[in-house]
Amino acid sequence: MLYLLSFLVLVMLSVGIAIIFVKDILNAVILSTVVSLIASVIFLFIAAPDVAITEAAIGAALTTVVFVIAIKRTKIKATIKKE
Repeated sequence: MLYLLSFLVLVMLSVGIAIIFVKDILNAVILSTVVSLIASVIFLFIAAPDVAITEAAIGAALTTVVFVIAIKRTKIKATIKKE
């Protein structure tokens, strides 16, 4: 159990560092979703299922949807201004 939690924390840290070096903003949003999902799994392992469900629902799902919609709308406005 301790090894699994340590592995998940290391993966979460490495994905967090990878977010810094990603050039595309959509990929950064996807990687932040991965961090949030790993955090929800960690919360589940430390016996906090209510926090895990909230993190998965809000942290992973809702935040990702809001960011993707904002990115798409920003790209649409940027292409309209270029024309």
